[in-house]
Amino acid sequence: MNRSRTPVRHPGRAARSGVRYVCTVDKKNALRAGSLAAGTTLMMLLMSSPALANTRDDGDDPAPKLSVVETLGLYVAAPLVLFLVIAGLVMVLDKSKKA
Repeated sequence: MNRSRTPVRHPGRAARSGVRYVCTVDKKNALRAGSLAAGTTLMMLLMSSPALANTRDDGDDPAPKLSVVETLGLYVAAPLVLFLVIAGLVMVLDKSKKA
């Protein structure tokens, strides 16, 4: 029997060929997309105005500044206490049977 070395072809699969594509992305399309993204970003940066945060506005009524202790209590301690209360309630009110 003289069998040739042809690859077995399975339905739904592409046959293996000797050609390997190194770069499948068209360089012209990649350059076009990159320049469009860079141009859009540059235009957005150039067209945006400064925030003018130091200028007071009509109706601007800033609150008094918080001390360090008040800031830590409001943004660190209060969320931790709230988390612990919720976790404790979930653990106490858990109705599942223990194994």
